[in-house]
Amino acid sequence: MAKNWFEKFEQHKVLYSYVAFALYLLINNSINASSVWMEHNRDPLSTLQWWEPLLWEYSSAIGTLLLTPFLVWFFHKVPPRFHAVRWQLFLHFVASLVFCIGHISLMVVLRKLVYGLLGRGYDFGPLVREFFYEYRKDVWGYLFLFTLFQLGLFVYRRLKGDAMLIGSDHSEYSASASQNNTAPEHFLVRKLDKEFLVKVEDIDWLESSGNYVNLHSKGRIYPLRATLASTVNILQHKGFSRIHRSLAVNHHAIHSISYDPSGDGEILLNSGERLNLSRRYKDEFRSRCQAASLRQN
Repeated sequence: MAKNWFEKFEQHKVLYSYVAFALYLLINNSINASSVWMEHNRDPLSTLQWWEPLLWEYSSAIGTLLLTPFLVWFFHKVPPRFHAVRWQLFLHFVASLVFCIGHISLMVVLRKLVYGLLGRGYDFGPLVREFFYEYRKDVWGYLFLFTLFQLGLFVYRRLKGDAMLIGSDHSEYSASASQNNTAPEHFLVRKLDKEFLVKVEDIDWLESSGNYVNLHSKGRIYPLRATLASTVNILQHKGFSRIHRSLAVNHHAIHSISYDPSGDGEILLNSGERLNLSRRYKDEFRSRCQAASLRQN
């Protein structure tokens, strides 16, 4: 049952994750709106209308939802690393400022629109003061989203299964494989409390993803903690070649190759998957394919 649930989640993981986060924001901001309304309602002189706290909170939630895909893209591009910590902190600081500016802009536009439709005016307040007030909350929200994303990614990879080389450090294996023209026959995959083997020959293509390389095999994806360059170096003697800055392919999984006038190309795999072939790697890819063909003959 758990396996079937996870396989269904895999088919629409982005949609399900986005809907779950939207439900969380709906519940959280509804609670905040009711708290604001009850506090103001205690004051007999308050002129606050019941819909105003809802508008304030829901406009904030909509702004966050609209910006979330860009944050997820950025979190993918800047994964946490143990080196260049100051540079990472600077990038996240800039990203949090951009997030705050975008969030404020979206929610103020929505509030002015609704207030205007109701024949009323909306005053955001002094810009500098209100910006620092909102940034204080938004930077905390940014950290929450970053932590939630990393935690979700960790759990997701544990459920999917992490791949690793058997009985050897990845960097050491990479060096020895290059020198001895050897490559592993299998990768060991640990999935929760189970271990099983994935044949290298069953891996169709490789995809760089932050600190990981995703091994695509028979419709499944196994994350390997390594760089794409070192992984291709290990698997080149099994017929793997780099075809893009973030992609590599197994020659035996290729059905056909087509080229554009620009010099780029597209690789159609036997599985029906299509991969981009960058002109930067085209010549090297062709020479590797020809060398492999000569060795077979």
